[in-house]
Amino acid sequence: MTEATLPPDFLWGFATASYQIEGGVNDDGRGPSIWDTFCKIPGKIADGSSGDVACDSYHRTAEDIALLKLTGAKSYRFSLSWSRIIPLGGRNDPINEKGLRFYVQFVDDLLAAGITPMVTLFHWDLPQALHDRYGGPLNKEEFVADYTHYARVVFEAMGPRVKYWITFNEPWCTSILGFNTGVFAPGRTSDRSKSAEGNSATECWIVGHSLLVAHGAAVKIYREEFKPKHGGQIGITLNGDWTEPYDPSSAADIAASERKLEFSISWFADPIYHGHYPSSMQKQLGTRLPTFTPPDLALIKGSNDFYGMNHYCGQFIRDLSAAGAPPPDDFLGNVEVGFVNINGEEVGPETQSPWLRPSPPGFKKLLKWLDNRYQHPTIYVTENGTSVKGENEPPLQDLLNDDFRVGYYRDYVKAMAEAVAEGVDVRGYSGWSLMDNFEWAEGFETRFGVTFVDYENGQKRIPKKSAKALKGIFEKYTKKST
Repeated sequence: MTEATLPPDFLWGFATASYQIEGGVNDDGRGPSIWDTFCKIPGKIADGSSGDVACDSYHRTAEDIALLKLTGAKSYRFSLSWSRIIPLGGRNDPINEKGLRFYVQFVDDLLAAGITPMVTLFHWDLPQALHDRYGGPLNKEEFVADYTHYARVVFEAMGPRVKYWITFNEPWCTSILGFNTGVFAPGRTSDRSKSAEGNSATECWIVGHSLLVAHGAAVKIYREEFKPKHGGQIGITLNGDWTEPYDPSSAADIAASERKLEFSISWFADPIYHGHYPSSMQKQLGTRLPTFTPPDLALIKGSNDFYGMNHYCGQFIRDLSAAGAPPPDDFLGNVEVGFVNINGEEVGPETQSPWLRPSPPGFKKLLKWLDNRYQHPTIYVTENGTSVKGENEPPLQDLLNDDFRVGYYRDYVKAMAEAVAEGVDVRGYSGWSLMDNFEWAEGFETRFGVTFVDYENGQKRIPKKSAKALKGIFEKYTKKST
């Protein structure tokens, strides 16, 4: 077996997102986002909380950089709040120089500390004004025009400082959770017990299409106007769990496992790398899946300098097609998702997150699947991490000894190093997350950080055992420079 090793210049660190950590929602001219609005609706957030304060990172950038240095991180992936930079969001709206300068200064401070910034332009927090004006990504033309204007403003302000750009984080989540199930902002769904507005059968596919076109348009701007003078790379980050058939001897379950990957990952990756939607999606969705105009396709195909990979867990997939056509709001590919297979084997241990069952072998398999399907792309793992079951409950000292998380990182990094040794081109890794933070609809009940954040006592940060563990794990697998 080939020795599991990573290249000497492998870029590892941690990731966060603006609404989850920043707070300061009314400070220095920031405008409201759809998440500010969504959190105010009773029942939408598990503990009734919001990102109003979160980790207070807007006022604690020096503390966050000190944390990064403590961990030994080489990189930091973070996202920008669009409504902090352009409060109303639109191409004809005023730019908030204070908000823009905040991010430019933060990047300068990261660079001065020897930490490479990886910047995500959009991590779900759409300016509320754009949702109010035209439904955000439900209106492709308006959204693409406003998003590309925002992207250009940021590219110009950052200049040559930033070499790694991500256009969108997990467009699947924006599309499905925001416009199908309605559990994320803006909360649109056909389920009238959750929302007075929305059509789960159609809107999510329209939104996904708009996000793809906006991605391609922003990449074109970067490549033509900024990359020649600044260098740098730009791509999109897609989420996806590894899938195994519920019954490994069933041809239908094997096909269903592939179909589930296509409905989650290939929905976005196939147009970028192959120029069309997966045939399984075209077959099931028919005319509900938008078609690409030639100009749109010219923007999208070939628009990744790298593939951003968010990955957490595995699952077992059971085919449902024998039972007939799926309901119109189905977004999985007419399959059932579970955590136990026909033989009673669990995909992985329980965590605090109902959806997250760790499966390190699945990580390696998915890396190889991506490598094969998309002709050996450069991959940056932009999120990987775990919650810990009951982590909010024990005494602080026990909570800080997060051995489960340390084991997760150890096993997942090993699986990644094995994939690299077998030819997959992975060049970076961002653990999720640098610190506990606002976990969207789960509020503050679920913790993913390598640093404990004491929300009751002034957002004090206390490193857990995992905060210092990753450095040693990466040293074990990284080749020394010669």
